[in-house]
Amino acid sequence: MEAGFLWHKIARESPRVGLRAEITNFIPSSDDQVELMQVTLTNIADGSLAITPTAAIPIYGRSADNLRDHRHVTSLLHRIATHRFGVLVRPTLSFDERGHHPNSLTYGVLGAEGDGTPPQSFCPIVEEFIGEGGCLEWPEAIVTSSDKFYSAGQRFEGYEAIGALRFGQTTLEPGQSKSYIVIMAVIRDGVEPDMLVNHYGSQARFADWFQRTKAHWQSKLATLAFHSGDSQRDLWQKWVALQPIMRRLFGNSFLPYHDYGRGGRGWRDLWQDCLALLMMEPDQVPDLLLSSYGGVRIDGSNATIIGARPGEFLADRNNIARIWMDHGAWPYLTTRLYIDQSGGLGFLLREQIYFKDQHINRSRGIDQDWQPDQGTLLHTPSGEVYRGTVLEHILVQHLTAFFNVGEHNNIRLEDADWNDGLDMAPDRGESVAFTAFYASNLRELSQLVLELERQGISYIELASELTVLLDALPRPSHGERLDYELVEAKQERLRAYFASCRHTVSGVKTSIAVRDLSQDLAAKADWLTHHLRVQEWIRNGEGYEWFNGYYDNDGARVEGDHPSGVRMTLTGQVFALMGGIATDEQARQIVRSVERYLYDASVGGYRLNTNFNEVLLNLGRCFGFAFGTKENGAMFSHMAVMYANALYRRGLVQEGYKVLNGIYQHCRNFQVSRIYPAFPSTSMPKGEVRILS
Repeated sequence: MEAGFLWHKIARESPRVGLRAEITNFIPSSDDQVELMQVTLTNIADGSLAITPTAAIPIYGRSADNLRDHRHVTSLLHRIATHRFGVLVRPTLSFDERGHHPNSLTYGVLGAEGDGTPPQSFCPIVEEFIGEGGCLEWPEAIVTSSDKFYSAGQRFEGYEAIGALRFGQTTLEPGQSKSYIVIMAVIRDGVEPDMLVNHYGSQARFADWFQRTKAHWQSKLATLAFHSGDSQRDLWQKWVALQPIMRRLFGNSFLPYHDYGRGGRGWRDLWQDCLALLMMEPDQVPDLLLSSYGGVRIDGSNATIIGARPGEFLADRNNIARIWMDHGAWPYLTTRLYIDQSGGLGFLLREQIYFKDQHINRSRGIDQDWQPDQGTLLHTPSGEVYRGTVLEHILVQHLTAFFNVGEHNNIRLEDADWNDGLDMAPDRGESVAFTAFYASNLRELSQLVLELERQGISYIELASELTVLLDALPRPSHGERLDYELVEAKQERLRAYFASCRHTVSGVKTSIAVRDLSQDLAAKADWLTHHLRVQEWIRNGEGYEWFNGYYDNDGARVEGDHPSGVRMTLTGQVFALMGGIATDEQARQIVRSVERYLYDASVGGYRLNTNFNEVLLNLGRCFGFAFGTKENGAMFSHMAVMYANALYRRGLVQEGYKVLNGIYQHCRNFQVSRIYPAFPSTSMPKGEVRILS
């Protein structure tokens, strides 16, 4: 295997047959939705070799959901045609039982010899190609030199399709090579297959686009360069810089060691990818950030699925309305980096709409007055679309979180936080880890708004409904400041806010002094910091100390000594370190405990958690995963890198370097990692099967 940025080549040899094949794939940097493949066959035998090449690419042509549901009936929609250069499939409908739609896409496999000569014949039907009881790895049409091949201009209906293209027989002399080009395309109306062949369908045109595409990605990635004194590490990190681009192009699941799921990007992915864009493509970021705030609901939650266009959102995944409690923390983090890089403090005052659907009270209630034909915009009672500043959106996300507490006065876990696997504690679960993140955001935000005052902006306009959550203003508009120790009082205040913006908002704005707003936010940050340092700092029987990270659905503290062993999470330490919640002494104790319970060189560094040795139905699905995989005890790169970041921030430089270097050394050893240069989503020991007695 040989690979570069968004291309790869596989070489295989069969000494018995005397044939070598080199297969190069890439997606050209053009506007066409195509993938190109060149297959070069070389005779490595001593004598002549007669071959009849066939390229065969299955053409699925419908939703991935139909792999298991309605696979046969959706194949009945297929209209298949043999073209001079290949096989085309245009389903009549896009199959969706909620409402079928006419299909406007054609899926094609086109091919040519290196000089542009078209294939000689085609086998477009899977069952004829593989034969009864056959398979794609040993298809009857090839093995028996079947005559089930058709000429161009034939039409077929209602079958599983395949782009099986048979080229003319040729004889290769020793050392002689011949190349073939295959074009896999999604073709929109107005694009003719012949146009694609003319554009890409020869060895010379393939080579031209190959060079153009390599130059395109080299240029894009040149924006970010590393100079560490270790050239191999610097080059490896360029591949890491490519990862967010690949996720935007292909979704989360493009490689199994990067992530899992349906393949699209969610809310958290959007904002974290924007962090990379700030370095790679900064000109795009302001408008993308602004449009992304349009996914925030007035109750502090947000749409969770990113639509096809910037600013387009869907409420939920798989028709399940869920709330990840950490979602409100990431937009501020990304926006703060943008402001720090650009100096564009005025971005906070740009206005944006709010997302509105039937889900209210952070998806714990239904707005019976909402109708789908209203669209997904928040309105005033008079029907006007309501807009608030970016700062208002950030405040909505953080103030609602502050009051949304469980019985231990930490922010409720709801349906999960950053660790999607902690999804089974919606009633009494609490995320201490991300309470620390929100606390540090509130601290930073209290200081950031004062910069507005230094630029001559003394007052800001906020939705009047939101002021009920600004109880620590010098002159609060809704009575005295709450005692933050009282859980029920905080919950009641949040319920009052939810009631005020259940279906619409008044549209009335209240003018708040920037200095007063800063004071309110700082008071909330102070309380959270003290609360976490005192209540959530634990010491176990071996004398090690760290922060508890979670409470489960029984309301029990998760971390510390347990009959099944010591329970500790890395997440619970990272945000306390990163946000200044941990004191300097606590920071030193955290490092000592992490080294004791979470460090494992065999996985590239620091595990996400110790082995809890139970399937915890009161906390999350991740504990059903094998320990050491994914969210259950793997080295999870995202959290490990944030741990390194937190250590560097606290001046623990050697400790931070150990984290990053461990991941790098583990992943660059191909015999262990078996991956492209990258930070994998998770890491686990390779090359052995663990036998559990």
